[in-house]
Amino acid sequence: MAPGFNACSSDDSQSFVRVKGEQFILNGNPYYYFGANFWHGAYLAADLVKGDRDRLLKELDQLAEYKITNLRIMAASEESALEMSVKPAFQTAPRVYNEELLKGLDFLMAELAKRNMKAVLVLNNYWQWSGGMSQYINWVTGEEIIDPDKTGDWDGFQEQSAKFYINDEANAIYRDYIRMLVNRKNTVTGVVYKNDSNIMAWQLGNEPRPAPDAAENPINRKAFIDWVYSTSDYIKSLDPNHLVSTGNEGTMGSRFDMSIYSEAHQCPNIDYLTFHIWPKNWGWYKVHDTSSFEPSLQNTLDYFAEHVEKAAELNKPTVLEEFGLERDGGSFSPDTTTAYRDRYLDALFSKVVEKAKDGSPMAGLNFWAWGGMARTQSAGFIWKPGDSFMGDPPQEPQGLNSVFSSDTSTLKIFEKYNTQLDALIKP
Repeated sequence: MAPGFNACSSDDSQSFVRVKGEQFILNGNPYYYFGANFWHGAYLAADLVKGDRDRLLKELDQLAEYKITNLRIMAASEESALEMSVKPAFQTAPRVYNEELLKGLDFLMAELAKRNMKAVLVLNNYWQWSGGMSQYINWVTGEEIIDPDKTGDWDGFQEQSAKFYINDEANAIYRDYIRMLVNRKNTVTGVVYKNDSNIMAWQLGNEPRPAPDAAENPINRKAFIDWVYSTSDYIKSLDPNHLVSTGNEGTMGSRFDMSIYSEAHQCPNIDYLTFHIWPKNWGWYKVHDTSSFEPSLQNTLDYFAEHVEKAAELNKPTVLEEFGLERDGGSFSPDTTTAYRDRYLDALFSKVVEKAKDGSPMAGLNFWAWGGMARTQSAGFIWKPGDSFMGDPPQEPQGLNSVFSSDTSTLKIFEKYNTQLDALIKP
């Protein structure tokens, strides 16, 4: 093992994040974290665009400087004909793996270890931008994927993605990918992933949702919940060292049915709850109508309170792991102000810290998303092959929700509240 790496064997149990009741525990102490979504970390580490690896190291140093120490990272993607999906992919065909990207993930994990950072590694995607569940269905059935970026048929696409939960062949390919990654030996550190304490959790997928009719259709409701149970059981059978989470959005990602969300997260091998908040995507916030800001902030705080209360009922920690707001006026340019975003984040972070101080299950957050030093080369803010990656996936305008390294007012808010969360960790 190269010097300087903070990795451990599976018998060093103190260095893995654990759950005790409604708290995360690390090295015997409560663990609260202020984190970021950094889905593209392995892509930068693979140096697919010359200079990306150098950029990665600088950005990790900057994140560490601001005590942003938990990164939610895509550790899986599937090669797809979908127009706006990420390319290249970790899995280029069923059970054919991209070693270049996997070595990028190895390098990233090694660099996180040097900085004492933790990672949540996401293993699938309900949405189209990384291939995901619909691509698995295409692989095993030959069914043409409904491309929502072309057709606008989001309901049809979601119905297609949800077929994944009951397709045994698709799940066999998915499980083989999980098994490969859990048992992979990091080519930089020599540590097998299931023994790497810098991994906090495996996550079943990015925003897995039941089928659109699940609230009324008991068959589709059961299909989703059974998949959560069986997949989390499978991961724990391979790797008892790490936590497992769903990546679900909460009631919004459970067809507005709290009982679906609750039942899925009662699963013994789902260690903690997750929820996301997207004011614009959910129709609360209209960026050109500033009068919508206060109502959307109130909706946010109500949704937040509801999901923290549910975690307390289930006696598990919870993480607010996706949330964001556009720049002022809906601009994508890093030069634009972020006054409304900053007000929004300040109010939300205040609630996170307040609840954590009260001893509630509120244990951590990952804002969406870290854009860092990236700057689009496109006047239309559209990602094109050969461009570097940033916090906004390729199907979204580059700059839509990214927090850039130049966003000093936002970074000051991060520093204010992550210092307060950090203070809750007492030996």
